[in-house]
Amino acid sequence: MRQLTLDIRPERAPHFDNFAVGENREALDTVRMLSRFGQPAAVYLWGETGSGKTHLLTAAAAETRAGGHQVAEAKTVTDDGDFDLPENGLLCVDDVQNLDAAGQAALFRAYIRAPAKRCALLMAGDAPPSALRLREDVRTRIGQCLIFELQPLDDGHKAETLALYALSLGLMLEPELITWLLEHGRRDLPSLLDAIDTLDTISLARRRSPSLPLLREIAQESLFPTETA
Repeated sequence: MRQLTLDIRPERAPHFDNFAVGENREALDTVRMLSRFGQPAAVYLWGETGSGKTHLLTAAAAETRAGGHQVAEAKTVTDDGDFDLPENGLLCVDDVQNLDAAGQAALFRAYIRAPAKRCALLMAGDAPPSALRLREDVRTRIGQCLIFELQPLDDGHKAETLALYALSLGLMLEPELITWLLEHGRRDLPSLLDAIDTLDTISLARRRSPSLPLLREIAQESLFPTETA
């Protein structure tokens, strides 16, 4: 009979304290300051998929709400063709490269309206402003923000993050296990963390220690996403 296990893992909702910093300390500190004090008034983050852009936007939104201020997300425009701009709050715009014509127009107007509302702007995209396929006036406005390129984690930082996350689950993983996972698992951090979760769950269910042999066995059974077993 398969053992049922309680899900008592720590919360993995994005917040500043569980952001894997790597080489992005200045970006983290700036976004944290924006979420707490509304300054700097406009920040743009860019980088490759998995570099942490959405994590920081989500963390900033949570921190802003915790401080008693409202947050709006640029997902839909209002009947007036604008994005909501909370008074003394925050507007988050993720994946700016995907804004349609209406969204681009709303973002341009948000720059004009935000100072009077004392609303900070936090945006993220997959390219520097000059390379975004957006209206020229929108790209120019984004280029006037405080801009950070988020650097992806190297293997050393990933290994440290995985080891610390495993410890938060009560797991002391062998260095060889983490090395194997980095060599054979998917490269993005969320998938690597999911693999640790799966290893934890199955080790409990099978009453086995979370060892490298068990990890290899799980990979062969395709119970968590890896590129090669």
